[in-house]
Amino acid sequence: MALSRSSSTTYLRLCILSALGGFAMSATAATGDSSVINHSELPQVELDKIVVTATRTPTKTSNVIAQTRVIDKEELQRYQGQTALDVIKNQPGFNYKQNGGLGTVGSFYTRGYDSKQILVLIDGIRYSSVSTGEPALSLLPADQIDRIEILYGASGSSIYGADAMGGVIQIFTKDSNIEQSQLSVTVGAGSHDQFLYGATAQFINDQGTSLSISASHNETDGINATLPTHPWGIHNLDEDGFKSNNYSLHLSQKINPDLKVGVSGLYSESTTDFDSGKTTGKDFTKAEQKNGAAQAFIDWNYSPTSSLKLSYGHSIDESQTTATTYTSFYDTTQKQVSLVGSHSISTDKLLYGIEHLKQEIDTSAYPEADNREVTSGFLGYMLSRDKIDAQANVRYDDYSEYDSETTYNLGTAYRLTPDLRVGVNYAKGYRVPTFNDLFDWGGDPNLKPETSDNYEAFVEYDTLLQSTHLTGYRNEVEDMIASDASYQRKNYAEAKIEGVILTSDWFFDNYLFGLSYDYQEAKDDSGKDNDGNYLPTRPKHKGTVYVGYQLSDLDIRAEYQYVDDYYSNIENTSKIDNYNIINISGNYQLSSNLSMSARLNNVFNEKYLTEPGYNTDGTNFLTSLTYTWK
Repeated sequence: MALSRSSSTTYLRLCILSALGGFAMSATAATGDSSVINHSELPQVELDKIVVTATRTPTKTSNVIAQTRVIDKEELQRYQGQTALDVIKNQPGFNYKQNGGLGTVGSFYTRGYDSKQILVLIDGIRYSSVSTGEPALSLLPADQIDRIEILYGASGSSIYGADAMGGVIQIFTKDSNIEQSQLSVTVGAGSHDQFLYGATAQFINDQGTSLSISASHNETDGINATLPTHPWGIHNLDEDGFKSNNYSLHLSQKINPDLKVGVSGLYSESTTDFDSGKTTGKDFTKAEQKNGAAQAFIDWNYSPTSSLKLSYGHSIDESQTTATTYTSFYDTTQKQVSLVGSHSISTDKLLYGIEHLKQEIDTSAYPEADNREVTSGFLGYMLSRDKIDAQANVRYDDYSEYDSETTYNLGTAYRLTPDLRVGVNYAKGYRVPTFNDLFDWGGDPNLKPETSDNYEAFVEYDTLLQSTHLTGYRNEVEDMIASDASYQRKNYAEAKIEGVILTSDWFFDNYLFGLSYDYQEAKDDSGKDNDGNYLPTRPKHKGTVYVGYQLSDLDIRAEYQYVDDYYSNIENTSKIDNYNIINISGNYQLSSNLSMSARLNNVFNEKYLTEPGYNTDGTNFLTSLTYTWK
């Protein structure tokens, strides 16, 4: 029987709803006999995950001062066929906007800072466009990622340098930690004729060799990205498709018990259709992109308490746009050499390092732009004594185009009881203007760097069955760069950002419950025309609630998200209405070798915008099967 596209879509929706229903029925059947429950295997909050990003050295989360979050491979399984931006935008403290569907340009925000002010790393290597300053997370596939670590706030500036005013997001390639040799194959299908397929091969032996290679293809017809209300009159009643080929590699070899060498990388080639002008038929404008980062490293533990890591990294962000009347290109590269050492002193740790970064750009938009170099040195000390944790960092950056800058942070936490901890943190932030800020249409070559003072305090309460974290923050930004109504970029005298982030995750037997709530007031404090106005795309309220059920072979959850009204411009004349979204996701181990993942987004087909004139997807889904040979 042949199905029309609309009938096929309805059929697939019913399939995925049936699959999710099957998950729930399997869960009910599995718990029918309470005598088989092993309470030692019930889900519990994992208190002591190890994170690297927050301190630049492996550290227990229970000893970290600044707010952190880890998105592990189990959570990433719920985002099959989606991108790193889809993962990030659903995290506490984050908001986003996007110019259409899968693969289109998207920006994200946290604690009042936008994605130009948040540093993204892939295995420690800077990943962003040198022209826009923004990382293309909408082009990085979630299925090529092992885990993501988020460091909230500006303490990353004194560890990683400029662009970390609002935090650091580090993406680790798949698979950084291999436990056994295996081969897996994944196939999937979803809304808008989306389909994906991929394979991952992992190998480990007793001689210290560890290898993971992964490749995948993702393709969709997409949605109609623009609306008749587009402020520039760009509107076409056509589908804007997306396709990508994605690859990742992680190879390491132990030379001896103390010395390890390796390479890793994540690379994506993609094509995104979009609308560049009003036409009577299909707009054939497209952007062809190449994005990724790679590194080679030597890791030497030269004593039981000391280590050194030397690495060379190379990242690219290249885009060529082809339209009926024009062609443009932006090719940007970042080359990074770093030497990082650590030395343990009893329960304390000393961190030090030097870095050199070269940013190169070649573009048809402003060929006069020159390359930029930064030479840096940093020093940090982490203290852990009984009930007290403390961290201090200082970093010096010497810019080829700007004066040198010193950033630092100081934080401490005190454990009132074994389960209750409080802390405070101060950090100095810094960001230099991007090449687009300086030279692109609306740019100003005389723009000054942004600086910030960032304060935060937290209370966290962790037990075996729950984890609750409340953080309050205040950011004062000098010379913040923003565009006015004529799209002219300017240094605003000051912006003030205040807010709180509450997260709470609970486990009752096999049932999961959690919530997050964000409150922020991000305002222009320039004393000029827009004084007191809200900064664009910063909603005052955002909340998420989820419920789930989890067994060793099953993980199903439903999540509700509310996003408050916000303005899309600094003049506060263009308002985006609030919206509510419900998503359902599940993973089910059908057999020891075969697993199924399914996700249903926007269950009730909410009509909403994140950016004026750009469409968002209605009810959509994707389901996939993975077969693993071990």
